[in-house]
Amino acid sequence: MRLILDQARFDTLQAAFTAELVERIRIKLIEAGICADQLEDLTASIALSITGVIDDLAPIPSTTLEVHPYLTFRLGEDELIHCGENAYTYDQVYGVMQRLFRKVKG
Repeated sequence: MRLILDQARFDTLQAAFTAELVERIRIKLIEAGICADQLEDLTASIALSITGVIDDLAPIPSTTLEVHPYLTFRLGEDELIHCGENAYTYDQVYGVMQRLFRKVKG
């Protein structure tokens, strides 16, 4: 597996990943019957919690291991794209929420 540093490609892939993650959370909350007035807040809360873990901003408690995620994206069979540091999906949630809920609201 080759690890390729490509910030521009990583940014594009990370934006698509974050948007899909937030959308799937929203869909599952709708399927669970969450009412419209709670939907946006719960979607944001869950998305920020998950992206904080992905970005290694939130500790992952373990008594035997240190756990530090590092996001990469697979291209083809033998290439992984990375950005040279921790991901920043957490920072992208707000923009995704703005686009998603503006579209949903009207």
